Amino acid sequence: MTSRFGRPTVECATSLLTLAFSADPPTRWVFSDPHNYLNNFPTFVRALGGRSFEHDTADSLDGCGAVALWLPPGVNPDEEALIGLVEQAVPENIRGDAFSIFEQMGGFHPGEPHWYLPFIGVDPAHQGEGYGTELMRHTLKRCDADEIPAYLENSNPRNAPFYERLGFEQLGVIKAGTFPEIVPMLRKPR
Repeated sequence: MTSRFGRPTVECATSLLTLAFSADPPTRWVFSDPHNYLNNFPTFVRALGGRSFEHDTADSLDGCGAVALWLPPGVNPDEEALIGLVEQAVPENIRGDAFSIFEQMGGFHPGEPHWYLPFIGVDPAHQGEGYGTELMRHTLKRCDADEIPAYLENSNPRNAPFYERLGFEQLGVIKAGTFPEIVPMLRKPR
């Protein structure tokens, strides 16, 4: 029997996440124009979670039915690429709020070593079939075995019960201007 888990290519992961986040409130607030979204969201994925490919911590399920980009302890997003993307692709009238959101996100990251989940997404054709839960549990087992917490920012209020079932707890709220709320969440090892 072959494993359902694998390592996605950068192209597979960015394509899947672009589909999965096409209705995500904060993402579409930043990239409200469809053309801008399709042209720039893959760059955002690579800047925020791309280092998971360098560290072999990008996971996929059933080929590319679901993808999770995890950054291991001590590995951070590419801040220089994020700043460049915001300056180049985010409309000027909301750019200040976007930078404020990133600053607040950084303030909620735990000071101790932790696994960071910048992105998890399921192909819309397979949402509601348990792919997300199975993919999350795959890495959370490693977190528990190593006794290291897991951290994420929940960008969609509908996903809160999903993360809470997996043991994540809300740390606060990230908000600026008219930007939709993002909820930082932490899961202690079990």
